Amino acid sequence: MTGLLEVIALHGPDAERAEAGAAPLDEGGAGSGTRPLRIVVAKPGLDGHDRGAKVVARALRDAGMEVIYTGLHQTPEQIVQAALAEDADAVGLSVLSGAHLTLFRRVVDLLAEAEASDIVVFGGGIIPEADRALLAEMGVAHVFTPGSTMAEIVDWVRTNVAGPGR
Repeated sequence: MTGLLEVIALHGPDAERAEAGAAPLDEGGAGSGTRPLRIVVAKPGLDGHDRGAKVVARALRDAGMEVIYTGLHQTPEQIVQAALAEDADAVGLSVLSGAHLTLFRRVVDLLAEAEASDIVVFGGGIIPEADRALLAEMGVAHVFTPGSTMAEIVDWVRTNVAGPGR
């Protein structure tokens, strides 16, 4: 997968904890030893604006999750391949281009084809209110829009994404 993934501090706070001999943090930071949630953050399509995706990726990482950012201009196939290869618990998609219905549907469909529908798909970006119900119908668990806080996103992920052993 060389060149496909840009890892953002893959182990986040756990890397520092491991160096100090401490147990990894779980999603609540209690140190139970379960592996942190693994989240793939992706920018599908031709949209070249990734600041929001990177801010969300960093917030999730800072909250103790393992985050894999795939970079710009990813195809749904590349995103699903990364989610499977990284044993992801969730995929967060960021779309500002208006192609959210097509791109999100393709990711959800490819996960289903790979028998990986247990990977939670959530998204964010400029997504009209009318399209949010359609996204929910196709299996997108939640959509964050401009104005969502990082605390809201982190809390939602912790509450709605179950990792192994949880």
